[in-house]
Amino acid sequence: MPGDNLSCDPSLPASIPTEPFQLGDFSIDEYRPIKVIVIGAGFSGITAGVRFPQKIPNVELVIYEKSAGVGGTWFNNKYPGLACDIPAHCYQFTFAEKKDWSAFYAPGPEIREYMQGVVDKYKLMRYIKLQHEVIHAQYNESEGKWHVRVRRPNPDTGIPEETEDTAHVLLMAIGGLSRWKWPDIDGLHEFKGELHHSAGFDPLDKTWQEVAAGYADKRVGVIGVGSSAIQIVPALQPRVKKLVNYVRGKTWLALPLGADPFEGLLSRTPATSADYSFTEEERERFKNDPEFYRNFRLTLEQGINSVHSLTLRGSPLQMHAQVVLRDLMQKKLAKKPEILEQLLPDFPIACRRLTPGPGYLEALCEDNVDYISTPIKRVTENGIETADGAHQDLDVLFCATGYDTSFQLPFKVLGRNGHDLSARFVPHPVTYLAIAVDGFPNMFITLGPNSGVGSGSLLAVIEYQVMYAVQATAKLQRERLKSIDVKPEAVRDFDQYIEAYFPKSVYSEKCRSWYKVGKEVGRVVALWPGSALHAVRALSHPRWEHFSYELADPVQNELYWLGDGQTYNEKTLTGDRAWYLREPFLDVPPGA
Repeated sequence: MPGDNLSCDPSLPASIPTEPFQLGDFSIDEYRPIKVIVIGAGFSGITAGVRFPQKIPNVELVIYEKSAGVGGTWFNNKYPGLACDIPAHCYQFTFAEKKDWSAFYAPGPEIREYMQGVVDKYKLMRYIKLQHEVIHAQYNESEGKWHVRVRRPNPDTGIPEETEDTAHVLLMAIGGLSRWKWPDIDGLHEFKGELHHSAGFDPLDKTWQEVAAGYADKRVGVIGVGSSAIQIVPALQPRVKKLVNYVRGKTWLALPLGADPFEGLLSRTPATSADYSFTEEERERFKNDPEFYRNFRLTLEQGINSVHSLTLRGSPLQMHAQVVLRDLMQKKLAKKPEILEQLLPDFPIACRRLTPGPGYLEALCEDNVDYISTPIKRVTENGIETADGAHQDLDVLFCATGYDTSFQLPFKVLGRNGHDLSARFVPHPVTYLAIAVDGFPNMFITLGPNSGVGSGSLLAVIEYQVMYAVQATAKLQRERLKSIDVKPEAVRDFDQYIEAYFPKSVYSEKCRSWYKVGKEVGRVVALWPGSALHAVRALSHPRWEHFSYELADPVQNELYWLGDGQTYNEKTLTGDRAWYLREPFLDVPPGA
């Protein structure tokens, strides 16, 4: 690389450059133009749309989104009962508070509206290109740029066409829950009734409630017992003639997350505590009483960041929670105790993703609901046949069977020497702090492998992942670097940390989970090895010594970026030349 004839050993004299050193003809903060491409306009992409222009001067930003709207998984998912399964006040940006959530567990359409509102507030549509699907990305080593191929509809004809774009930095913000898959069941697509995957359900120009109104005389099957199925069942149960829930595995149903502050801070009575909608009076208080709102949000955040020990094998909290949840499930299934025997796990809480599932157990006890744990043999033209030979006639079938969580990407991402990122993720993904991969310079990842959290705030982790990429981009620009590439040793060390961490956690217990790519045992690929707060701390201050660099300029001096010895505002006598006396640079210690 340029400058590699300069010795890195302080005990040896540096070799003498063959040409006299010339100062740069630019000021130290006369930042060169830099371009960033972001793939995806979900929570990560929206965060990038806010932070890159805010923090990086002279930046050109493009956000490619394959769907027709922003929101990522919250735009694409529209299934019956879709809602956030953690408190809405804990599922929003730190910089964009919403004070009029309609419910403690916000419905999906409201989350989409919130995300669109943030996009509108910060005018992000100037960066976002909808219906632009990235189909190929390759790093060009000589240029130090990513070449990205995009498929889009022709603006005039609507016919799909391909175009190419280039950028210095590539941010992969496609998320881990973006590609759903049909279950592998014989005869599934021979079903003559109405067939849906939960993630592919499209009510078109209707709400799901309007679609479900047509199910009043229908027999509906729901396959699954994950987060989606647990919401679909209680949503459809009162709207259909018959509902059959097919369940292969077992799962814990949690107490509603944040229930205590919800009841206590809002002064709910036992009669109203089960209704998780906010009253008009409560919403008005959130909007008009900033101190009350702030206290409510902080109390909830403190709560979700206080249960990490639940995820540790044999911890007192884990053992206590098992007793509490077993009792809760037993009481709610008292009308059909046989379901408890089939549903109650023999593995620890949180081995599978833990969800509160308001109304799910109650729905299972209704007279129009059958709970079937016998394995499915095949789907027929008019229903489902189970392994015991029984057959249930169905008119509508929902497959709430999850996503492809293997992190095998839907398009080629090629790094140095044409190395394929998907191939690097076999037999399992390897990364540095879940945000970078060696051999893929100037590329960063959000919500990729080992990015999810089993406890705490996912949105906080997303924001800090994006800010890590922003800080790296600032370093590239500030120090006039061509590339920043994490060292293989750093990737190896994080991999060793992952291997050492998870055996002490409940995630490595035997249970079928998308945390382990749908396997009962195996590598945990979806979760950060620690708590959400642990991840935030780890990402707060990049360790630049874990990266290798190439210089952008053909000058054999690593301090060429110092420029001509002055700042741009001094050279041009414009702008603020006393900025160090203003916030955020001014730092007055307490008590001064």
